[in-house]
Amino acid sequence: MGDLKPALPVVLDLGGRLVVAVGGGPVSARRVRAFLDEGALVRVVSPWLCEDLRDLAGAGRVEWVERDYAGPADLDGAWFAHTATGEPSVDRQVAADAEALRVWCVDATDAVATTASITARADVTTPDGRVTLAAYAAGDPGLAVTVRNGVELALAAGTLDLRRTRTHGRRGWVALVGGGPGSDGLLTRRGHELLSSADVVVVDRLAPRALVDRLPASVRVIDVGKTPGNHPVPQSRINDVLVEEAQRGLGVVRLKGGDPYVLGRGGEERDACEAHGIRVEVVPGVTSAVSVPAAAGIPVTHRGVARGFTVVTGHDDIPVLPTGGDHTLVLLMGVTQLARTTELLVEHGRSADCPVAVIERGFAPDQRTTVGTVGTIAGLAVERGVRAPAVVVVGDVVRLGPDWRHR
Repeated sequence: MGDLKPALPVVLDLGGRLVVAVGGGPVSARRVRAFLDEGALVRVVSPWLCEDLRDLAGAGRVEWVERDYAGPADLDGAWFAHTATGEPSVDRQVAADAEALRVWCVDATDAVATTASITARADVTTPDGRVTLAAYAAGDPGLAVTVRNGVELALAAGTLDLRRTRTHGRRGWVALVGGGPGSDGLLTRRGHELLSSADVVVVDRLAPRALVDRLPASVRVIDVGKTPGNHPVPQSRINDVLVEEAQRGLGVVRLKGGDPYVLGRGGEERDACEAHGIRVEVVPGVTSAVSVPAAAGIPVTHRGVARGFTVVTGHDDIPVLPTGGDHTLVLLMGVTQLARTTELLVEHGRSADCPVAVIERGFAPDQRTTVGTVGTIAGLAVERGVRAPAVVVVGDVVRLGPDWRHR
């Protein structure tokens, strides 16, 4: 019946309070780091320390009593204790002394008899504060870890609603989240956490829309998508929307395609929010400048072929750039001006025979690649009806892709 004993999970505030850890091995090291993360004062009693604990002691982060456990005096002033010496008789003695002093003690060597247990824990930091999830399975720490891991998978997938239910006095916030090239699986875990915490999502046309479709119905979605030549919501208004919603005390995610800071005007949005005293977090995304060529089998750099790459917008006349095929040029939003761009490339010294690839709808089921040269690609694009969104790659790396080899 030992593994059926009643247990009440609680949260302890260890900030500024003494915790005594008896034992200097890796188990103690893991727990000591957790205690320090919670702001505890830590005393370690052990004749030796593993490398991690020795580093903490050397940095002055823990007090090290360099000897064997000597009795109740070693627990003097402690609010909490942990023992993991590897010697059952010593661990039992520490637990008994702590019991007599009415100090809760974790006996890491006896999951059944211990009077206190460290749960398998997962932490999520939202803009509104930390959420701690703990799993406890009496007498079976391994099962608790399995359950914890399952919860973490749900968090990583964005399937748990992390919005606050007590919102009185809440400060609004904005997160600029890079959604990657449109594939759900390329959104970062932090991006999922923030989407799960948001009251409002302001979304781009190229953001991963399937993620938006799975949001709870109570999350307000504001679509500010743009298409070439059609900007129904100007950037200044997008900035205003972010500020207005956050000033109402709401959590706002600006979900953008690619990366917020790679031709995404994320810097302007951050400046607008910070000018009004609004907290802003920026979550990088997988930029289409690198990922879409990769989806077409084209590396933007390759040993012996290209040692660097440059990313520019195709909306405007391109500046003078490296002209050799061994330096890759990546053009975003470059379809409309492709004919003019290729003219400028030749004027700047690019060979008309330099390979070019245009990858449409990267990562979508109907992704398509058109290959040619600087001299032919504009005509081929018209012939094939190439449309945005597309990424243009100029350079010898195009020869490495399957579409060039199989043309």
